[in-house]
Amino acid sequence: MSAAQKLAHPFPPLFDSMSDTLILGSFPSVKSREAMFFYGHPQNRFWKLMAKLFDEEVPVTIEEKSSLILRNHLALWDSIRSCTITGSSDSSVKDVVPNDLSVIFDNSRVSRVFCNGALSHKMYMKYIFPHTNISAVKLPSTSPANAAFSVDRLYEHWKIILDR
Repeated sequence: MSAAQKLAHPFPPLFDSMSDTLILGSFPSVKSREAMFFYGHPQNRFWKLMAKLFDEEVPVTIEEKSSLILRNHLALWDSIRSCTITGSSDSSVKDVVPNDLSVIFDNSRVSRVFCNGALSHKMYMKYIFPHTNISAVKLPSTSPANAAFSVDRLYEHWKIILDR
């Protein structure tokens, strides 16, 4: 078991001026920190789910993933700017400093927030919602730790992001 580490978020949010829907994770996994990009663990279903939602090929490269997100007017970021964490374990997260989402809200059309999993939602509602007054919808996590949800089952919950 790896030791707890105090870590800062290592990469910037993904959005542009046309983004209207923000998807928030909690904090990047070990694999995402190594890849320096969102949802880097090969067993995370996020990219397969996005491809299914938007009827596209599953993106492989960071460029393909970024293009899929921006082409569909999404934004990606995480609720936590820094924390103490053991490996990738959400249950180990403590000493949370929330992300400042104003850079996204001030420079895009984002008016809807969806949280990828319970920790993201909990952190958003506790620390960020009081500043944005934009409520967030909690969606089931695409993490491999949420093995009870297949891509098809995730899709049934996540298709709400298509309702614009």
